[in-house]
Parts: sequence; structure tokens; C-alpha cells
Amino acid sequence: MRKLLLARVFFLGYAFMLVVCVSTAQTVPLNLSDAIKTGLSNYQSIQAKRNYVNASSALVQNARNQYLPDVTASIQQAYGTINGQFGAYSSMAGASTIGSSGPTYSSQNWNAAFGSIYLINTNWEFVSFGRLKSKIETANKQLLLDSADLTQEKFVQGVKIAGAYLNLLITQRFVQNAQSNLDRTVFVQQTVIARTRSGLNAGVDSSIANSDVSSAKLTLIQAINSEQQQRNLLCQLINIPPTVFNLDTNFFANSPSAFSTNFAVADNPQVQFYKDRIVLSSSTEKYLQKSINPGLNLFGTFQGKGSGFDYNYTPLSSANYSKNYFDGINPNRYNYLFGVGIGWNIVSLAKIKQQVRAQQFVTAAYQNEYDLVSTQLKDQLLLSDQQIENARKSLQEVPIEYKAASDAYLQKAVLYKNGLTNIVDVQQALYNLNKAEIDLSVAYINIWQALLLKSAASGDFDLFMKQVK
Repeated sequence: MRKLLLARVFFLGYAFMLVVCVSTAQTVPLNLSDAIKTGLSNYQSIQAKRNYVNASSALVQNARNQYLPDVTASIQQAYGTINGQFGAYSSMAGASTIGSSGPTYSSQNWNAAFGSIYLINTNWEFVSFGRLKSKIETANKQLLLDSADLTQEKFVQGVKIAGAYLNLLITQRFVQNAQSNLDRTVFVQQTVIARTRSGLNAGVDSSIANSDVSSAKLTLIQAINSEQQQRNLLCQLINIPPTVFNLDTNFFANSPSAFSTNFAVADNPQVQFYKDRIVLSSSTEKYLQKSINPGLNLFGTFQGKGSGFDYNYTPLSSANYSKNYFDGINPNRYNYLFGVGIGWNIVSLAKIKQQVRAQQFVTAAYQNEYDLVSTQLKDQLLLSDQQIENARKSLQEVPIEYKAASDAYLQKAVLYKNGLTNIVDVQQALYNLNKAEIDLSVAYINIWQALLLKSAASGDFDLFMKQVK
């Protein structure tokens, strides 16, 4: 009997230390607005989407820069022969050849000298028949989509953090409720043991009381485990090392007063993101259709050229050349050229047709997903109104339940202590009081969670945040 009593004392001490550790470790005060602010600043997915927006902004500027002309400057200095030969050839992709201008010999000649060419070439597509404009519009639509994605991510993350905050808050309250229930159960156990030892109660009462204490300890351990899991989840969402928080308990003392919003589902950042995907896909369709248009180009070239071969170098006067480096790189002939040209790939229509068709299917798929998300959020908005109504009704009833259960427990405990009732009545009173405590806490959190659900469905997050004290 002594060993059993020591074991019970040890187990009770262990459970008590768990609670003490939880309560004393709550050294980091954290209100909901600070949690959301920290999460929006630290969370990696938000940082990534912010970088996507910066990348899209740079690509918009890059698309605008396509209006600028191409200006190429080239300097070339080389040493080689200038054998000429009659014949035709064409350049091929990936292959290069030598462009030599010189007389045609009857046999191979190995005379070589330095030569140079200095070139500035300009090409400007000043009319693209809407192709470049469409490309810029598509780049702008991509920027809008990435911005909407960032806004959506911040909105969703804020809702997730608020939900995790409320879940952690209720699990912390469950730990307190479990500890209070354990304290009451231990008090009853002590009363039972005292009366059993004095012969006023049967020995079976002590066994029942011991069972109740063990059950209360297990409930406390489960509550602590649940609280630790929710705490870890909140730490992940705000991207900070695991720690213990002292949360704002005003949620258990106040309930929201405003439940209506002027936002429609179409204003939800999540819906806006899906809508902007459709807009981008439609813009891509137009760009692909316009990509078959021709281009009108202005071009111009100015060239300076030098050579170690004299103007009168011929097969009969092959000595008229110099191997001096500076004679070859000094330009002594200049040419210029400018003009207007138009270019059009006449088979581009056949090539682009299937790309346009594929993009149209993508647009249709985005429309289907937009309709799906809109329908789901509309249903969620209706559900949130129903849950708000149910939570408000519950909040009116639970104080009555709690007061009645508290009075009943106090009455049964006093009656049992004086031998006027049995242990079963005390058990039932304990159970009812513990349930009433839990129901009271849950009722307050439920109404806040229902409001959060409505904010998430409508997209009006301020509806929730403005009522957080």
C-alpha cells in the first residue's frame, strides 16, 4: 500500500511538473497582430513570391526595351591569304567560312598580309503591326498575376496564422481545464481516502477515486501533447524557432460584434488570382496570334576597311603587298548603306495555329478552375454564416451550463464529505463541471473561428482583425 501511494505521488508530481514547465516557460508574449506581421515578414513562400514579382517587373522593362534598335559594333583584325575562285556556296547554321576578296589565280598562292574591318550596323524594327505592343501587354499581365499571387499568399498565410493562433489558444485552455479537473479529482480522492480510513465509506470508493485521478492525469498529458503540436505548427507558420507563447486570452472574455461585410466572393484575393490567370492566358493568345505579323525594318551600316594588299595587286604583280601589321590595320576604304526592309515568315501561320489552339484550351481550363474556386468560396460563405449563428446561440447557453455544473459539483462535494451522497454522484458532478469548462472555452473560440471562416471566404480579413482587441 505504501509503494502504491508513493507511485501515485510520483506520477502526480510528474504531471504537475509538466504543467509547471508549460506555465513557467510562457515568457514570450504574442498577440495575434504581431504573429501575423512576423509570419508575413518571415515566411519563405511569401519571400519567394515577392521575388517573382520583382522578376516580372524586370521582364516588363525588358519587353519595352524591344522597341530599341539593335546597334552592333565590330572590330576585326586578321592575317591571311586572298585567293579567289569562281563558284557558289551558301552559309549553313553552325558552320562558318572565310570571306576573302582577291584576284583569281590559276594556281594556289600563299601570299598573306594583315587585314582589318571596322563596322557599325543598325537594325530597327520600327513597325511590328502590334506584335511588340502585345508582348508588352502580356508581360504586364504576368506582373499583375504575380502580384495577385503575392497578395493571395499573404492573405492565405494571414488566415492560417490566425487559425493556428486560435487553435493554440484553445489547447492552452484545455491544459488549464485539465489541470483544474485533476486538482478537483485529487481533492475528492483525499476526501475519499480519509473517510475510508475512518470507516465511514466502503473501500471501493477509494478505488473509484484512484481511477478518476489516473484518468484526469492521462487527460492532462494528452492536452499538453496537443498544445505542443499546435505550438509547433504556429512556430512553423511564422517561421521562428520553437518556443512557448503567452497568448492573448481576451478571446475568452470578448466576442465579435460585427459579422457583415460588403465584400463579395469576387473580391477575394484567391479568386482575383484565378481571374488574373485567365487574363494572362487570353493576352498570351493575342500575342501568339500577332506573332505571325511581318516586321518593317530600318537598317544602316557604316564600314571601314584596311588591307596589306595594294589596290593594284594582281596575279601578275604579286609583290604589291605588305606584311606590316600597321599597314594592314589602318582603314583606307569606307562604305555606308541604309535602307528599309520587310520580313515575313509566310509559313508562320501554320506553325502558330496549334500554339494558339493549345493556349485557348489553357484559358478554358483556367476558367473552369476559377468557377470551381468561386463556387467553393460561396458555399463556404454560407457555411460561415450558419456557424456564426450556431456559435452565438452556444455562447448564450454555456454560461448557464457552467454555473449549474459548478454549483452541482460544490453541492455534491460537500454532501459527500458529510456522508450524504455517494461517489457516483460526485463523479458525475466532476464530469459535468469539466465538460462545462471546456464548452465555455470552445464556445468563445468557435465564434471567432466562424468569423475567421467568413473573412477567409469573403476576402475581407479586416472584418476579423478590426475586432481583435
